[in-house]
Amino acid sequence: QHVREQSRVTDHVSRRLIRVYQLYSRTSGKHVQVLSNKKINAMAEDGDVHAKLIVETDTFGSQVRIKGAQTGLYICMNKKGKLIGKKNGQSRACIFTEIVLENNYTALRNAHYNDWYMAFTRRGRPRRGSQTRQHQREVHFMKRLPRGQQSSTQANIGLLTSSTHSVKGLNAPATQESVDLP
Repeated sequence: QHVREQSRVTDHVSRRLIRVYQLYSRTSGKHVQVLSNKKINAMAEDGDVHAKLIVETDTFGSQVRIKGAQTGLYICMNKKGKLIGKKNGQSRACIFTEIVLENNYTALRNAHYNDWYMAFTRRGRPRRGSQTRQHQREVHFMKRLPRGQQSSTQANIGLLTSSTHSVKGLNAPATQESVDLP
C-alpha cells in the first residue's frame, strides 16, 4: 500500500537516474522520434538526431519521463489519448511506467491514464491510448543505444570467443581471441 502511494508522487529528494537511448518500435521497425513541431512518431532511422531520447526516472516504481534530446520536448499523452510533445514534463500525463514483458519487450503505460499505453502503427503513426492494451504488438518497444555509442561494459570488456579448427574430422578448440562488439 505504501509503495503504491509513494509511486504516485514525484520523488524530489532522491537522485534521478538519467539514461540516453532510442526506443525501437516492434510494429514499425523504426525508432520513436520527438520532432520540433511537437509531433511524436516511430519513423526514425537508427542514429537519427530526433530518435535520441533522454529518459529520467521519476520515482522508484519504474516511472520515467521521456524527453527528445534534440528538441527538449517531453512525450506526453493528452486527454484524448494522443501523444504530444510538451516543454514542461512535470504533469502526470508525461510520466510512463516501464513494464518489461515476457518476450523481453518493454511497454510504456501512462501514469495518469492508467490503462493507456504508448503505441504506434506499422506506418509509425501514434495510436490513441484508449485503443491500446498491453498484449498488442503496437505497444512493444526495445531500448537501443544510439548508433556509434557503446555501453561502458562493451567499451571496457572484449568478449572471448573460442574458434574451432577441424583436425582430421574432429573439431578441436584452437585459440581464444578478443572480439569488440559494434
